[in-house]
Amino acid sequence: MTSLFDEQFAWDVRVYWEDTDGGGVVYYANYLKFLERCRTEWLRARGVSQAVLERDRGVLFMVLGVEINYHAPARLDDALRVTACARPEGRTTAVFEQHIRRLPTVDAGGEAELLVTAQVRVVCVDAKTLRPRRMLEYLS
Repeated sequence: MTSLFDEQFAWDVRVYWEDTDGGGVVYYANYLKFLERCRTEWLRARGVSQAVLERDRGVLFMVLGVEINYHAPARLDDALRVTACARPEGRTTAVFEQHIRRLPTVDAGGEAELLVTAQVRVVCVDAKTLRPRRMLEYLS
């Protein structure tokens, strides 16, 4: 059986006007939204719904910490690839290694440009008490 933590996941997104500042550059905090959405889609691709986890099992995932580095800016209309690779860290937490890259345009070709690197540490908690709960029993 394949573990949820075995492989890298990729999710593509386009930069819209609402993601940018007045100069058409992605506002720094909006990269956190892209990272969050990728982690949600990582779960969904593995058949795990956060809404069902909360309703049926009484658990939520919360971010404990983020370390983020900005290497280059994304701009309006850029196509981005956001990746997530998780590794368990103890019984209640996991660390996601995440990257955001600008995909090359069809006419430009070449490699995807690294824009952001991040480590996001999440914890599984009881939905009512917000106390840590064992993660893997909810993801298997």
